[in-house]
Amino acid sequence: MSTISYWLAEPHDPLPRVQLDGRPHVAVVGGGITGCSCALALAEAGLRVRLYEAREIAGGASGRNGGFALGGGSAPYPVMVESIGRERAVALWRWTERALAELAETAGDAFRPTGSLRLAADELERAELEAEYAALRADGFAVEWRDELPPPLTGAYPGAIFHPADGVLQPARLVRRLAVRAAEAGVEIHEHTRVRSTAETEAEAVVVATDGYPSGLLGALEGLIVPTRGQVIATEPVPERLFETPHYGRHGFDYWHQTLDGRIVAGGFRDVSLQEEFTADEVTTPVVQSALETFVSSLIGRPLRVDYRWAGIFGLVLDFLPVVGPVPGENGLWVAGGYSGHGNVLGFACGRLAARAILGDRDPLLDLFEPGRLLAA
Repeated sequence: MSTISYWLAEPHDPLPRVQLDGRPHVAVVGGGITGCSCALALAEAGLRVRLYEAREIAGGASGRNGGFALGGGSAPYPVMVESIGRERAVALWRWTERALAELAETAGDAFRPTGSLRLAADELERAELEAEYAALRADGFAVEWRDELPPPLTGAYPGAIFHPADGVLQPARLVRRLAVRAAEAGVEIHEHTRVRSTAETEAEAVVVATDGYPSGLLGALEGLIVPTRGQVIATEPVPERLFETPHYGRHGFDYWHQTLDGRIVAGGFRDVSLQEEFTADEVTTPVVQSALETFVSSLIGRPLRVDYRWAGIFGLVLDFLPVVGPVPGENGLWVAGGYSGHGNVLGFACGRLAARAILGDRDPLLDLFEPGRLLAA
């Protein structure tokens, strides 16, 4: 059985090799969705860019997640409205919708537009989802309410919100394509290279884009984007087409969908050993893996062989807002991360947001994402 993720196991061509003519203007540390989108945007604007990845491109959380591409933020919409105000919550949600559309266009066949279902596991969660549905509708967002769900979910979940713009993603394929485009735009990419200090990059500016993986480069911010482990399985192919869309319930502690070749990809269940999952140790554990297998068996009605098991580390932030901007007290050092488990779309968007700011086009959203807030918390 493979411990490489199902996504990373897909064959791919080697990257084009580029050597910069002179020192880089910007070095990007991290070869995931954030780092590659940031490096590409900077290179297309004419800067000399060098990207470093400690493993292979997409080797971290960008190639080790559940494969969801979701609009919106990491917290429920009413929670975000209460936290940052309605006007800014609307702006944030609209920004993620635009980012999702741009990601879909960039991804090609790595993205499938399916919509997504956010499920109520019980009547209490149904009431929360009904309130969120009403708030989203009131602010003009395209959402649908589902009372009845098709088999095998009929009767198991008392309701759901359907988000029509969402989809499923082959995340490693997307990030590898971004890396190819970045190299073609002139980015010098160093895989299997760990950066020990910003000075060794020789760059005028450095962007740390490792999300939950500790970099050792962030000074006082180090560890405040909390490393959190997510575990996933992918089963043998099954002939029934049951879960075309991303499904997620129990406030995101369960999530699953079905790949085109019929595999059930399921993740979550951190809450069966919650404290142990606040870690940067990228290994699977028997208790979470057993819970995932039992859950999938209950969904399908029979045990399934598990062909892939993997873990990835994402960065959790207590206010569920990304962390993007200059690192306080560190000249020329930037950070982009802290997506709290929603990194496929937010990471794509925040990499480009950081690039724009470095180029002198600072988006007002960066007021919400200011890294210094973590030090004041």
